[in-house]
Amino acid sequence: MDRAGQAEAFDAIGDRYDEAFPHKEGQVAVGRWLAESLAPGSRVLDVGCGTGLPTVRQLTDAGHEVVGIDISPGMLTLARENNPGAAFHRADLADLRPGGGYGPGGAHDLGRFDGIAAFFSLLMLPRAEIPHALRTLHGLLRPEGLLGLAMVEADVDDFAIPFLGNTIRVSGYLRDELRQVVGDAGFEVTGEESHAYAPASTDVPPEIQLFLHCRRRA
Repeated sequence: MDRAGQAEAFDAIGDRYDEAFPHKEGQVAVGRWLAESLAPGSRVLDVGCGTGLPTVRQLTDAGHEVVGIDISPGMLTLARENNPGAAFHRADLADLRPGGGYGPGGAHDLGRFDGIAAFFSLLMLPRAEIPHALRTLHGLLRPEGLLGLAMVEADVDDFAIPFLGNTIRVSGYLRDELRQVVGDAGFEVTGEESHAYAPASTDVPPEIQLFLHCRRRA
């Protein structure tokens, strides 16, 4: 699927994203869970890393080897400036599939990981693609690897919304269905948190953000 429009929107948003979302308690908490649960020096992939704050910073500060991917060149520029100790690539989730450019067997194969952070990145996919994306992440994790996942609780599919002066398309699930989709992809949900959140300096009503602690089943 062509997600060039999504990339252009986030290029335009740039560092205003961190200004609009200054308080990320749920994301910070799950990032801390990943950082503390993984063995020292673990390899961690941040899918849709954005500016690299706070997650890449948390993980590198904890001594982990972090690789971030994003489809937005502008976000990647900021991520590299914010986190010189991490590696970043312009790549889409689809590029991580077997045979994809950055997936197993690809020209730029990123290898296997002990942990993955996917904070609101799967939100940008049509629902039909989300189970495939989760199975792709499952395949990139080593046995018993950890996944920190964040989604917005909403019964929507590829729905256009205004976002910081741009338009993006998003999908979501109600929480019981999200747990089912995650479980069907081969993960055990070991913890869950939810937070009501609204961006700063906007009139958008609060959304319910769901954060799942997941472990890869064999």
